[in-house]
Amino acid sequence: MNARDISFASFNLYNLQLAGERLYNNSTPWTAAQYQDKIAFTGGKLRRFAADVIGFQELWAAPALDDALHSAGLDQTHTALTPPGHNGRGIVCAGAVRSDILTGTPEWITDFPPALRLQSGGDDPQQQAINVTLNSFSRPVLHLTVKPHADTPEVHVFVCHLKSRRPTQIWNEDWYDKPTHGNHTTALGYALSTIRRTAEAAALRVLITDVTKNTATPVVVIGDLNDGKLSNTLNVLTEQPRFLAPLSRGGGDNALYTVQTMQEYRSTRDVYYTHVYNSERESLDHILVSQEFYDNAKTRLWSFDEMIVENDHLNFDDHKESGTTDHGVIRAGFKWKPEQTVAV
Repeated sequence: MNARDISFASFNLYNLQLAGERLYNNSTPWTAAQYQDKIAFTGGKLRRFAADVIGFQELWAAPALDDALHSAGLDQTHTALTPPGHNGRGIVCAGAVRSDILTGTPEWITDFPPALRLQSGGDDPQQQAINVTLNSFSRPVLHLTVKPHADTPEVHVFVCHLKSRRPTQIWNEDWYDKPTHGNHTTALGYALSTIRRTAEAAALRVLITDVTKNTATPVVVIGDLNDGKLSNTLNVLTEQPRFLAPLSRGGGDNALYTVQTMQEYRSTRDVYYTHVYNSERESLDHILVSQEFYDNAKTRLWSFDEMIVENDHLNFDDHKESGTTDHGVIRAGFKWKPEQTVAV
């Protein structure tokens, strides 16, 4: 393995909280036995993947992440990243990064960037005005930087968890009137969740653009985006780049590429899924990379090696009893292989 190579993983921890500590109001705390099962499962996956940079979602307590890294044997090689002063009373994005490549001080971004403004009078005379007033992420975005080797550039990594597709509950809103809205709570709830997730995707896209536009800065986005690769959520984030192009002639300054698609080009069959709901298998968890990681880009620095998905545990709906997570765990590796015309 070349010291300049690098790997990334995304891991939704399914409410990793210490035993006996509070979860959501409608959830019972993990028992001591359930907690140990979760640590054993999580540690086993982390040990097997051993990625250089791991992005987590649904972490409650920082000590629980420490326990998982210890179980995996990664506590001596990786640094756990959790928000300073986090009290374990809500879920956060977190990380674990190989200590020798971590640079700078990680930050958790709560507020939308000032450049984000979702307001329009409409670009069609038949359209009414729209104004979305959201100004913060539901789950703060973790932003960190890593430098795999002295000869490689610094890589900016964003770890995120966008709003779920679960319909927003509206029955307790001041405006809710059961005779009027009661039959439509699901549709209205889905619409509200979609608006919130879209706004979060746009805000994250602004943050990414500020780093990538007219620069040669490598960027990686890791997370539970709660949508598929062809969804509007992913379209907003990736800006829908063209994948196939003549060798070393493609790439987009502001584009992001899904490792799911990069893996599909090497496979004769698509078996990528990270979540199961109502027997429907779909991909909600993603690793997105800038053109510096795209094989066909004229500015390529790293070449895509392989993506791995651990999802067999999704065949059984017993996550609380077995200690498993309700999402697949994904890993993507990249080999240092700059395009010959690129100065590094």
